[in-house]
Amino acid sequence: MNIIPYSCQDINQADIDAVVAVLHSDCLTQGHVVPAFEEAVALYCGAKYAVAVNSATSALHIACLALGVGPGDIVWTTPITFVATANCAIYCGATVDFVDIDPRTYNLSVDRLAEKLAVAARVGQLPKVVIPVHLSGQPCDMVGIHALSQQYGFKIIEDASHAISGKYQGAPIGNGRYADITVFSFHPVKIITSGEGCMALTNDVALAIRLRLLRSHGISSTPEDIQPRPAQEIWNYQQIALGFNYRMTDIHAALGLSQMRRLDEFLIQRHTIAQRYNQLLSELPITTPWQHPDSYSAYHLYVIRLQLSSKSKTQRQVYEALRAAGILANLHYIPVYRQPYYEQMGFAAGYCPEAEQYYAQAISIPLYPGLTTEQQDYVVRTLREAIEA
Repeated sequence: MNIIPYSCQDINQADIDAVVAVLHSDCLTQGHVVPAFEEAVALYCGAKYAVAVNSATSALHIACLALGVGPGDIVWTTPITFVATANCAIYCGATVDFVDIDPRTYNLSVDRLAEKLAVAARVGQLPKVVIPVHLSGQPCDMVGIHALSQQYGFKIIEDASHAISGKYQGAPIGNGRYADITVFSFHPVKIITSGEGCMALTNDVALAIRLRLLRSHGISSTPEDIQPRPAQEIWNYQQIALGFNYRMTDIHAALGLSQMRRLDEFLIQRHTIAQRYNQLLSELPITTPWQHPDSYSAYHLYVIRLQLSSKSKTQRQVYEALRAAGILANLHYIPVYRQPYYEQMGFAAGYCPEAEQYYAQAISIPLYPGLTTEQQDYVVRTLREAIEA
């Protein structure tokens, strides 16, 4: 049986050559390739600073720390995301809460956020940071979220793990106009890959300095950071904060930098596949991904919602039929607060009704640049048979 994953990296000879060149160089890590990758991403997105780290989880963690998140603080995010978006606050000793989603974009709802903030303000429980997630690559309503941040005083971390190459109001996601820090993931299933890795973008020089410090043990070799020591002692670096080993290697950066050269090509291919799905699925009891006119999605995922009320099939039966046919459909995501770890904190089913309605209907079907029209036809045919059989 030929397996069709829901997403897959696209590696060419140029990517391989770039990695091999680093392997033949003197610096496998902490060389010149990571800064070159940072510069390329910052330039592409229109941001002043980019800081490469080894994963989006690491970037979210140090982004929270850079913004001062700690014990006693509260961080809000969407329940429809990977658990790392919420876990990063807990790593810092903060608590987490969730804001329900918009029924059309599946992103964090600005209306629900405004309602929740009004209540939180009355009881003195406002969040220090809000983390909107650009699900599937479609940006959130950042104008609305930013306006609320100005009113209520919270900081914003854009979890744009799905969204490099996407646009909001005609400008690249990651430009920093409406967020303090933006995070992109380069995991192999994402738009481009560095194997594992991530980039945190900001326009605030102090935040950039803090992020760089935290990614490398809290160590600095910058002369102005070095505290005075006896003249006879050699101090070529000092640990001035508690940081982590979250650095990206030059090997990973070489792959990411090479992939950046095909980023726009990948985006076009993803949109072509998505538009063809829209046509092929139009007569099935399925809601295809709605696109807000202010956005241009990176289309990391193609999430369908099954409308099976008139059918005898269930979401699970359709999901299992696809996987039995070698189509590795997925679910993005189980509401985070429904995870056992979060249920132990007191969260329960029903907390975010719109998110749970989405969860009961959503399936991610394959979308990636290497997906052929024959494979796409097979996915649609299998989906139709699973629904109608």
